[in-house]
Amino acid sequence: MNILMICTEKLPVPPVLGGAIQTYIAGILPHLHRAHRITVLGVQHETLPNEETIDGIHYVRVPGGIFDIYLEHVVQYVQAHSFDLIHIFNRPRLVLPIRQVAPHTKITLSMHNDMFQPTKINREEAEEVVKQVCAIVTISDYIGQVIRDLYPEAEGKLRTIYSGVDSDRFLPGNHPNMAPIRKKLRQAHGIDQKTVILFAGRLSPNKGVDKLIQALPELAKRFNDLALVIVGSKWFSEEGTTDYIAYVRSLAKRLPIPVVATGFVPPNEIQHWFAAADLFVCTSQWQEPLARVHYEAMAAGLPIVTTARGGNPEVIVPNENGVVVERPEDPQDFVEKMAYVLSNRTLMKKMGENGRKLATSLYRWERVASDLLRVWQHVEQTELSPIQATVSVEEIVEQVVEKQPTEPVLPSLQPIEEEIVLNKKRKKAFVWAITT
Repeated sequence: MNILMICTEKLPVPPVLGGAIQTYIAGILPHLHRAHRITVLGVQHETLPNEETIDGIHYVRVPGGIFDIYLEHVVQYVQAHSFDLIHIFNRPRLVLPIRQVAPHTKITLSMHNDMFQPTKINREEAEEVVKQVCAIVTISDYIGQVIRDLYPEAEGKLRTIYSGVDSDRFLPGNHPNMAPIRKKLRQAHGIDQKTVILFAGRLSPNKGVDKLIQALPELAKRFNDLALVIVGSKWFSEEGTTDYIAYVRSLAKRLPIPVVATGFVPPNEIQHWFAAADLFVCTSQWQEPLARVHYEAMAAGLPIVTTARGGNPEVIVPNENGVVVERPEDPQDFVEKMAYVLSNRTLMKKMGENGRKLATSLYRWERVASDLLRVWQHVEQTELSPIQATVSVEEIVEQVVEKQPTEPVLPSLQPIEEEIVLNKKRKKAFVWAITT
C-alpha cells in the first residue's frame, strides 16, 4: 500500500529534539517501509529540509507548532496527493478534516495520550472520529480503557500495541560497548563509587521529580553511597527555568548526596546516562499513558521503581523487573520501595537482567512494526463509512475551529489511586520472557 503517516505538530521526525511519539515513529519506520511505500508528514525544523527521501522513506515537513496552522497545511497536502491508507499519530481532531478531502482513503489512528478527553475534543466530533477510523491503536491498555469508557462504540476498533526500544543502542553498563562510557561519565562527575539513581524526563510537576528528591534525605541515612542524576529540561530541548525547576533546584541543593543535573541530553546520547546508572526511578504523578523511559531502562538492564499511574504498571512484574509505588504523591512511599530494592543487590541484579530479557524479547521495534502491519493488513479488508467530501480547505479549518471543545474534564479522568491489574495474556508473556 501507499501509506501516509502524519505526525503531531509539536516536534519533528527524525527526533532531533526528542519526543516519545517521534522516537516511536523513527523506531518502526525501517521495518514498515519493507512492506509498504511510506511517506512521513511532519513539522518543519531548521536543521531538516522541507522534503527529502532517506533509505526509501519520503519525508515532507510543513509549518506547525500551532495545531490550526499545521491542520491547514496537512489538509492541503492530503488534498493534493493520493494514498491507500493514512495513519494519524495522537491527533483525533485531524481525522474528520482529512476524511473530507480524502473520502476514499482508509484512516487509522495511533493514540499515545488521553486526546479523547472532553477538554481535547467535543463529544459529537469524537463519536464521528470513532465511526470514521478503521482502527485505533493505543500504546497501553490504560489509554484503550479511557477511550472505551468514554466511547463504548470504539470497542471493536481498539488494539493495544506496546511501544519498543532499540536494545542494540540501549545497553547495560557492563556491556563491552558501554563499560568505558559508564566509567568515563561517572568519573567525570565524581560519582564513580556511588550507587546512581537516575531520573529521565521533563522537569514538570506531573513528572514529579520533586517527590524523588524529597525521599532522598531519609534514604541517604540508610545508604551512604547514593548519587542522583537528573536528565531533562522543562520541555524537551528547551532549557530555561520555571517556578517548578527553581523549586526542584532548591530541594536538590539541600541533599546530603551528589546531584548531577544534565539538562537536555540529545536523543542519540541519552543511552549513555542509562548505562551509567544503577537504579531507574519514574515519579509520574499524572495518569501517564505509559512512559517510554521504562523500555529504555529495561534495555539498559536497570531495576525500575515506577508509579501506579496510568499505563506505567503494565510493563512491571513486581519483584521481577521492578516495583510499583502505590501512593506516588507521598515521598515516603518512594523511600520504602527504593529501600526495598537498594537493600538487596541480588534482587537488583535479577531485576535488571529480567528487564533486559523483556526488552530484547517483547519490546524490540521489529515487534511493534509487525503488530502494526497486522492491523494495516486487517484494515485493507475494512469497508469505509460514507462521508460527504468538502473541497475547500478554508471551510474545513473553519469547521474544526468551531468545534473547539468546551466540556469540563470528567472526574473519572483525574489522577486517582488505581489497582494494578495485569491481564492474563500479558502476564504469561512476561513470565515466558523472563524464564526463557
